[in-house]
Amino acid sequence: MSKGKAWKYGDDVNTDVIFPGKYTYSVLDAEEMAAHALEDLDPEFALKVKPGDIVVAGKNFGCGSSREQAATCLKHAGVRAVVAKSFARIFFRNAINQGLPVIQCSEAVDCIEAGEEISVDFSRGVIQTAKGVFDFVPLPDFILQILDAGGLIAFIKKKIETEKNQGDCNA
Repeated sequence: MSKGKAWKYGDDVNTDVIFPGKYTYSVLDAEEMAAHALEDLDPEFALKVKPGDIVVAGKNFGCGSSREQAATCLKHAGVRAVVAKSFARIFFRNAINQGLPVIQCSEAVDCIEAGEEISVDFSRGVIQTAKGVFDFVPLPDFILQILDAGGLIAFIKKKIETEKNQGDCNA
């Protein structure tokens, strides 16, 4: 379960707006990427976002290039999840790989107001807003495991270490 302030944006928020393309080859540190999150769309975002806050958007969130910096900067800015009407496929994949939950729920997006506190229960598939409760397809267990580990690389490392330790016990 995650609870935070909603930052609301419209349709077709592309990866160059989420993380400005001009920084692609000069900003390599995730914390520094976070300082530039959404700066072209919302210059106040990186300065005011708090850990646990939730980005809410319209259709086709994360369209554009396949750069993973868009998901990385949001996660390291403290964003706990992105709720949108729909996602660009590559952003969806990059977000999960980075350990950033992405939830598709048009009905909730239509009712959420910028700045309101909302909560998202990833395993139950429920978004609580000031205007009601909205259901979404709960995240599958394997995705929850990736998110809980902090991303795909952390998940794989943890899995390898677990298997290695189990092998040591069986020797």
